[in-house]
Amino acid sequence: MTTTILEAHSVTKSYTIGDREVRVLDTLSLSVATGEFLVITGSSGSGKSTLLGLLSGLDQPTSGRVFLAGQDITDLSEDQLAPMRNALTGFVFQAFHLIPSLNAMENIMFPAELLGSREASSLAADLLHRTGLWERRHNFPHQLSGGEKQRVAICRAMINHPKILFADEPTGNLDSENGNAVLALLLELQKERQTTLILATHSLQIAEHAQRILSLRDGRWADTPDILQ
Repeated sequence: MTTTILEAHSVTKSYTIGDREVRVLDTLSLSVATGEFLVITGSSGSGKSTLLGLLSGLDQPTSGRVFLAGQDITDLSEDQLAPMRNALTGFVFQAFHLIPSLNAMENIMFPAELLGSREASSLAADLLHRTGLWERRHNFPHQLSGGEKQRVAICRAMINHPKILFADEPTGNLDSENGNAVLALLLELQKERQTTLILATHSLQIAEHAQRILSLRDGRWADTPDILQ
């Protein structure tokens, strides 16, 4: 039986610039099944990153509702959202967002330590071995290549075995070789752990692996994915 892990109902996101309202997302609705690999595509400025921010609880919609694992998270405070995000979700960004003052292993351990896990070190070590980064565990972000940084970011996002993983252009700053390696790692961990994966990209190569593709155009769902036209 298929269950739903994430829902958005008529979600809108607007910003006020001077006396003008800019609507980035316009009454979007979405339902995502547990374990699904969904790609959201669209050109730059179409609202992909904004949508991922709303779905993951990193931002709040101007109107509409977002439900994560059956709970309405729309009006929750940051103090309520932060532990929920850490326990239920992972996020991989295009720009990595590693903590500069922590080495690779410490970056990966950080979310588990926030949950009070006594296995943070062993969980991080296992991920470092699996991703070929064990020899780099004591290196700081500035000592890592782009591909290594993104693998560390993926390990960090997966250490708490999240129910849902968000990835925003995870290969956008990488060359094709490193991009392919990062994609393979994401898909391997997603399949092994049955994690729901929602990935924003403009890459046809990535989209071809998805179970479902949705395309944004000017803040609304488009009938035809832009990358497939």
